[in-house]
Amino acid sequence: MFTQKIQSHTKNISVFMRREDLIHPFVSGNKFRKLKYNLLQAKIENQETLLTFGGAFSNHIAALAYAGKEQGFKTIGIIRGDELQSKILVNPTLKFAQECGMIFKFVSREDYRHKTEVDFIEDLKQEFNNFYLVPEGGTNEFAVKGCQEILTDEDAEFDFVCCSIGTGGTISGIINSILPHQKVLGFPALKGDFLKEEIRKFARNENWELITDYHFGGYGKVNPELIAFINQFYLENQIPLDPIYTGKMVFGVMDLIKKNYFPENSKILLIHTGGIQGIAGMNLKLKAKKLPIIDFNE
Repeated sequence: MFTQKIQSHTKNISVFMRREDLIHPFVSGNKFRKLKYNLLQAKIENQETLLTFGGAFSNHIAALAYAGKEQGFKTIGIIRGDELQSKILVNPTLKFAQECGMIFKFVSREDYRHKTEVDFIEDLKQEFNNFYLVPEGGTNEFAVKGCQEILTDEDAEFDFVCCSIGTGGTISGIINSILPHQKVLGFPALKGDFLKEEIRKFARNENWELITDYHFGGYGKVNPELIAFINQFYLENQIPLDPIYTGKMVFGVMDLIKKNYFPENSKILLIHTGGIQGIAGMNLKLKAKKLPIIDFNE
């Protein structure tokens, strides 16, 4: 996969980015990796329908809808927030997924919390009959297997591999494929370090660390400083960053470089996990609040 050198504003640290966002125009980054073996498994099981979960601007919902269409599956999205039912046409992600043929079931945020419970899943089976269930965010053993293919033999030169974290599948795959001299740094998009236990379910070594200081207030939260950073980063590197995941991770890495976190002459590989489709939805929110938007045409 294409690896690009980026501006780090320091002579002692080399920073490169793995452009996983370029894998596929609609199923990009870690979503391509996570769905690869899940879709193969669904075919092995002779399933015709994929069912999954997500929020208003979910990268996973958009990717699964397109992948399902491309590979001949019916798709069902269980969407968090019943108020969104009347907003499909003004929501870029949901509109795209619907155009790909996805059927939606909107549930309240309270009901959505039960999405992993047996009774909740059984009710969905009663309603939709047979389906192959892909978890929220796509993380399961098949997703981790796909993410283990992100790194290649050529990546042995790097000392640190950095990625953003949503549900923990991507970093788990990366952890399982690093070499003994390498360390993985994960940047959660959510508050807290509860993801450690989720990662340990799949990760086979302990050469990793979570950096929990760059969530910008929590999942989906941004501020003008982050937006300005994303816009400036594009001007310098011609690489678009999404504001939910990779943008926060890159901001964090650059800040840690300034704070001398990394030893001199370190070589760092940043994993771009995609998510660019979510920018349109974020800009709608920013415009509504009269805040600066993400603009790659500046």
